[in-house]
Amino acid sequence: MLKRLKIISTLLLLLAVACGGPRGKKAAPSTRAFPKVTVPEAYTDQQDRVEYTCSHYWDGYLAGTGQTDSAFVLGVKRGELEQALSNYIAILGMAPLKDAQKYVAKFFEGVCEVQRRDTLSQFYTQFTQMVADYLYNPNSPMRDEDLYLPFVQGLAESPLTREDMRPAYRYEAMVCALNQRGTIAPDFSARKMDGSVFTLHGISAPYTLLFFSNPGCGSCKEIISQINSQFGEMVDNGGLAVVNIYIDDQINDWYEYIQHYPEKWYNGYDYKFVIRNEVLYDVRAIPSLYLLDAEKRILAKDAPLEKIIVLLSRQGANE
Repeated sequence: MLKRLKIISTLLLLLAVACGGPRGKKAAPSTRAFPKVTVPEAYTDQQDRVEYTCSHYWDGYLAGTGQTDSAFVLGVKRGELEQALSNYIAILGMAPLKDAQKYVAKFFEGVCEVQRRDTLSQFYTQFTQMVADYLYNPNSPMRDEDLYLPFVQGLAESPLTREDMRPAYRYEAMVCALNQRGTIAPDFSARKMDGSVFTLHGISAPYTLLFFSNPGCGSCKEIISQINSQFGEMVDNGGLAVVNIYIDDQINDWYEYIQHYPEKWYNGYDYKFVIRNEVLYDVRAIPSLYLLDAEKRILAKDAPLEKIIVLLSRQGANE
């Protein structure tokens, strides 16, 4: 009898250990730091190092495990992960666009593989939303539709995506494919206050800043002020043409406000309403900025002002 009780006690102890200890206690949270990529010393060329980093940036993170909840995503603190994502986007900007888009497509496939390993996890939903917030949200300083394109194309077609979300992702993929960097900006005509008409492609300048604005818009005022203060001389010398376009239908408001726009800018409104109606440009929010070269090739698409300033400053330094 004593021997039998001993065996039962031993079995109960083993079961307690196997179940992770006394009832009511949970295993310690599975968390970790974001694993940083290490470039092999053999890669001495700067561009080779950029390419290696872009290609392997997420390997350690996506290969690991960890909890996903409101504070952690695959074991890494959300704030730390957002910083890692921000750094990755910055590094992608150092690679040619087509290469960068290939790296993002590979990145998306890695995200899918994590979800396939654990189909009950909320990782896919939370992580893809984080990427969208950074690359597609019109208020994000890191937004970049060209980089978001391969990611959202993956979202639109992946079986891991909720069926009711597919139409929205397909639309986003369609508009992100418009006017990618390196393509020629679509031409259009605009009417000035005096009734005369000009076209985008009819403007001759080494660089053109296409500025979609609204009368009285606070952010637009800030852009006007900064462009005037930093690149006013470039505009005066003909090195930069600023094309300031109103695309909505409250034309009287535009007429009343036009005195606040610099006289040397090309200030006009889309009197045919083709920019919105025919989706020549996907203006998701005002203000929106595009930087074009002399051939009206797109250098920056719906870019934050900070990025425009950096690009124009570089061009000014090279001339």
